[in-house]
Amino acid sequence: MTDAPKLKVLFLCTGNACRSQMAEAFARKLRGDVIEPYSAGVAPFRVLPETVEVMAEVDCDLSGHYAKHVDALRKVKFDYVVTLCDHAHETCPVFGGDAKMIHRGFDDPPSLAMDAKNADEALGHYRRVRDEIRAFVETLPEALEDDA
Repeated sequence: MTDAPKLKVLFLCTGNACRSQMAEAFARKLRGDVIEPYSAGVAPFRVLPETVEVMAEVDCDLSGHYAKHVDALRKVKFDYVVTLCDHAHETCPVFGGDAKMIHRGFDDPPSLAMDAKNADEALGHYRRVRDEIRAFVETLPEALEDDA
């Protein structure tokens, strides 16, 4: 008896700097037995130090991660492409094959943190979104199949 192949899931946001990195890391850590996760951006920036910091708090090391453009993953045959922000959802390229497109928008921590009074308040936005993304990833892959 062979194991079923893992679902290839791409988490896509604008910069691949925060939300998509979090989703990829949680999918690898929590659902790595059934999901082969990837992340990318439609306009990659860099992985933000605040993202690395709040993910380290939950034992996810992103220190070696880097932002990737979605075009770098063109040859991967995804089962699902999950957009995590409206901009990525609106500008997501078309993927060949049978990739199912799912949109699950989350607030943008860097934008929210710009109005923070101090570093602790800023990191609070990252932590809240991190926890929301973790809760979403914990529902996978069933939530993807339900939305498809």
